[in-house]
Amino acid sequence: MLEQYCKSLVSYKRLPTREVRIGDLLIGNGHPIRIQTMTTTDTMDTLATVNQTIRCIEAGAELVRITAPSKTEAENLLNIKNELRARGYNTPLVADIHFTPNAAEIAARIVEKVRVNPGNYVDKKRFDIIEYTDEEYAAEVQRIAERFTPLVKICKEHGTAMRIGTNHGSLSDRIMSRYGDTAMGMVESAMEFLRIARNEDYHQIVLSMKSSNPQVMVQAYRLLVQQMDYEFGECYPLHLGVTEAGDGEDGRIKSAIGIGTLLEDGIGDTIRVSLTEDPEFEIPVCKDIVNRYPPADPITTDTNLETSSENIASVPSKPLPYSPFEYRRRYTTDIANIGCSNVPVVIADYYAYDNLSPASLKDIGYTYDAATDKWHISDGAADYIYTGNDLPTFALPGTLQVICDYKTWLKTSDRNSCHPYLTEKQYKDHEVPAYKLHFISVVITDYDTNYASLISRLKHDKGAVIIVSCSSENSMKPMRSFASLLMQHDVKTPIIWAVESWGTSADTHLVKFATDSGGLLLEGMGDGLMLINTTPIDNTAISGRTYLPVNSSEQFCNNTAFSILQATRTRISKTEYISCPSCGRTLFDLQETTAKIRAATNHLKGVKIAIMGCIVNGPGEMADADFGYVGSGPGKITLYKSKEVVKRNVPSETAVDELIELLKENGAWVDVPAQ
Repeated sequence: MLEQYCKSLVSYKRLPTREVRIGDLLIGNGHPIRIQTMTTTDTMDTLATVNQTIRCIEAGAELVRITAPSKTEAENLLNIKNELRARGYNTPLVADIHFTPNAAEIAARIVEKVRVNPGNYVDKKRFDIIEYTDEEYAAEVQRIAERFTPLVKICKEHGTAMRIGTNHGSLSDRIMSRYGDTAMGMVESAMEFLRIARNEDYHQIVLSMKSSNPQVMVQAYRLLVQQMDYEFGECYPLHLGVTEAGDGEDGRIKSAIGIGTLLEDGIGDTIRVSLTEDPEFEIPVCKDIVNRYPPADPITTDTNLETSSENIASVPSKPLPYSPFEYRRRYTTDIANIGCSNVPVVIADYYAYDNLSPASLKDIGYTYDAATDKWHISDGAADYIYTGNDLPTFALPGTLQVICDYKTWLKTSDRNSCHPYLTEKQYKDHEVPAYKLHFISVVITDYDTNYASLISRLKHDKGAVIIVSCSSENSMKPMRSFASLLMQHDVKTPIIWAVESWGTSADTHLVKFATDSGGLLLEGMGDGLMLINTTPIDNTAISGRTYLPVNSSEQFCNNTAFSILQATRTRISKTEYISCPSCGRTLFDLQETTAKIRAATNHLKGVKIAIMGCIVNGPGEMADADFGYVGSGPGKITLYKSKEVVKRNVPSETAVDELIELLKENGAWVDVPAQ
């Protein structure tokens, strides 16, 4: 199996892919990374769908997807398209198809692109485990080819593009039986359909590997790139997205981690940020993600790319000291509560804070009650504060410790809860107790820096923790390169990732923090986070919605750090919501319902709740959730425990209360803590 999955592991280089035409839009082959979204209106409501599509286009969408769950909706795509063209909008339309091949065949004659899900286009998902012989399995693939080939021929005849879009939550029983619930199963699900299309000499194809878990999503795309390169010697364009990402900060963070990690490696030709919000509000987030990467010139105008595509395997690279296709945490020294099997810590930056007081710590999870002289500590409370040249003049809560500059530390008598922070030069010039916790600042400036002396000393220092930052605007790859260097030299020093954002909005801060640190955590690198921001955070509407109110940059950075750790599944501190972005199939007000469920359950640390608008991806995506709330008909909800149906046809008016009862029956409920 090839180890390499991208052009460069240390610098940004775009993955060469085939060029695909979607109407007048070109994707892949070095063309700009395209931005798209999906309507949430009823497809049979022509004017509502047209008006929402126009809002998306004017916000910056370059493709707009519309659900077509049956022949009726597929046929109405013509009315929608004609009305848009009559109003002067020529943006390509994409038909979203799941269970109905005949709807796809109708839509392929109307719109510029169809999306099919190989997990449910011909195959089925009933959560049955079936043992197939090789002959039986081959017969099933042949059956799929017979049912899928007519669509391929129609697309080829009409110049219609296609997205083969695998969803982690809707892998068929056949794929699950052979490959399990794995990233490789996602890849093979798509490859089966791609091979069929290639046999018909049809190449106007984009692929996607979506999951609500960024870790699974990233691994699946990397495996897909590797498999296409190995099997065909070329790659098709890739559509990136984290499905059911949710809303608000969590949805943006989860999307930026998954999409940004791949874009850092040059993987991805078009993106969609799936938020449980109106679709036009997804576009600014897409722009914030895409704007981080330089545009590339097309390699050639030849749509074949047979001769111009550079084989990934031919690109020289040092062997990786870790696998990019599976999660395995880097093994490190265990010092205090950092490294080894400890959850990643969070350091709050109070360097520029004046007049530190007990009230100042409320923003990072510590609330002081003067009447009882006690601290109340939240699940999202920081583990350390960095104070620079100052020291607190009051007694800190027992779970919070201080990091201060080395010269300040020399003056303090408290060497148990106060720890020194040294520059590389100070670390080289001064002795510190090798068995006591101390922090060293490592600022990465380029790839050619010689770290030999630092590495030599760290090898024998059992009390050191390095806080690594990077002066580059996109710091993920340089920091990953540094961590790989430590692994190659068997240095087990824990790493805290320090990421500073100079963004102009909450969205840009979230994208910067999540992309630069999240990708590293997904690869098992990192024992903590220190997020730094010195610009004001706007509490008001950003990207069309109001964020959770924050009082300070410290609170914003602390909340974001814990959200990144939650999204990468490296530290669980709150409830997790797997919430779909809504579409024309949605059977209830998804945004309102998500808000109600969140308000009632957001104190349930570690519980995963899926909120799905319809049955299409519901049961599958909920395989990763503890409980599920799925629209099953107009005004009707089905409740799940994992992927098992518990209650059917619950009236939507009482369904949230029924969900709470289900949580209580299964021991997942605790009362809201008294404040």
